[in-house]
Amino acid sequence: MTMEEGPEPNLAPHHHLLDWLEDSASFIPSIPSFFDEPYTEIDLNPYEWWSHDHDYENQQQSTQTPASSTVITTPSITTTSIIATTNQTTVPKSEYTTKKRKQQEEQSIRSQQSKRRNNTDNEEDGAENEEDVGSGGGEVQRKPGRKVQTKGSGSGSGNNGAKDVRWAEQLLNPCAAAIHAMNLSRVQHLLYVLNELASPTGDANHRLAAHGLRALKNHLSSIGLAAAIPAGNLDSGGCGSPPKCFATTEPRLFRSALIKFHEVSPWFAVPNSLANASILQNITQENRPKSLHIVDIGVSHGIQWPTLLEALTRRPGGAPSLIRLTVAGSAAPPCPFSTSPPAYDFPSHLLRYAKTLDLNLHITQTETLSSITRSPGEILVVSSQFRASNTMLLRSIRDLDPDLVVLTELEDGVGGGGIGGGFAEEFGRRTGVLWRFLESTSAAFKGREFAERTVVEGEAARMLDGGVGEGREEWEGRMKALGFTELAFGEEAMDAGRALLRKYDGNWEMRMATGVASAGAGAGILLSWKGQSVSLCSLWRVAGTTERR
Repeated sequence: MTMEEGPEPNLAPHHHLLDWLEDSASFIPSIPSFFDEPYTEIDLNPYEWWSHDHDYENQQQSTQTPASSTVITTPSITTTSIIATTNQTTVPKSEYTTKKRKQQEEQSIRSQQSKRRNNTDNEEDGAENEEDVGSGGGEVQRKPGRKVQTKGSGSGSGNNGAKDVRWAEQLLNPCAAAIHAMNLSRVQHLLYVLNELASPTGDANHRLAAHGLRALKNHLSSIGLAAAIPAGNLDSGGCGSPPKCFATTEPRLFRSALIKFHEVSPWFAVPNSLANASILQNITQENRPKSLHIVDIGVSHGIQWPTLLEALTRRPGGAPSLIRLTVAGSAAPPCPFSTSPPAYDFPSHLLRYAKTLDLNLHITQTETLSSITRSPGEILVVSSQFRASNTMLLRSIRDLDPDLVVLTELEDGVGGGGIGGGFAEEFGRRTGVLWRFLESTSAAFKGREFAERTVVEGEAARMLDGGVGEGREEWEGRMKALGFTELAFGEEAMDAGRALLRKYDGNWEMRMATGVASAGAGAGILLSWKGQSVSLCSLWRVAGTTERR
């Protein structure tokens, strides 16, 4: 491919990169020339160049009332205007000065006493409120004369130390247990309290209550108990219509939500970075592979691959002569984040971007892994996200005899249980994962409302309908039984993940996982929020195979 030379040749890829984003110039005003810099681990983050200033964010900001839209001017009060005029008797200067000093001292004493009383009241209020919300059975008792957190309040989002009370789970999980036990009177009571507190636009607790209330309502309908519950208790927290999700979102907003979420949250960005770095390391071990074949059973919807393509051009040995990308997301049952709007089409834009890099990229889509063929001399990599609970899919992956398998799975931090647990147990696992998503997303968006935030949170709420899957113990054991052995991440991948994680909220951390399937296992990398596991990324290879050179 020939390219016109000009005074600034490094700007040429920028125009085509905008083409890959499908007319994104309207909401991506500028792209720094990161292509000119030598490849480093940090290059595995594809969103350093992305600007927040785009259509949907501007629309959301235009609908919000500015914090300083109203200016309140407090009139200044001078000390000379406070002199009492009721008594017209002239007071000698020395006597007046003494009286004035006494008045000031009395005023200071009264002020200090008032402050002490207020502090004492606030401490008592805080203790009683925590007692009311977090006590035993998960019931919320409103005490007379005490302030109760209302819907839509921005406080108590989980970042305030002592205020980090997860009251939504303390209501939702007992309600799920009461449904399982057929204790309808308790179900009615808890649903009433949830309906009073749930809100789709409050803090993480209010949002979890709203999504959880909707999920419980759907479960009651599926088991035929909805008719036994008063209709007023099933209002889903004032948000009767289903929340927006990926499948029901307009394609342009869908793409904007993907990019925005990857920019502000490492939930997917870090696992994608680890996967890309591992793929790059794997093919770097080859002298010069003829081709690289990636089977994508993930949820990135194309967002993961532009950075890998660009990194391939910087390999010391050059990029493979052929890069094949087989999109096989429909080969497995849908899961949260796996669906996309019907009109969303990323292959054509990714192909256009590859052309600007002078890469020979071929993209195919398939509904079954059995239709995938392997060419002689190619490196075959399978990248799968949130699908390890599907035994048939894992067997199909094994039949491909891949050189590398990259698995990213949701991690509930509990282990065991899996899909064999009862409804209450499974619902508790799902609410725990969704809480971490909602709380971290609230921190990522600084508590502000955006159309993109609404979309990703609505999609994440599908976890409550069964999208968490098995625990790590189950799927790790199944991978080993199918003949896979776990590999360790290279230092390059670890450095890339650490460098990327530094740009996000300080409550995120990345650490090596502890093996649970067998002694010595556990070379995966855990991503956690506030010390609680979120996802696990691991590398696998068919046991006993040698690298193809």
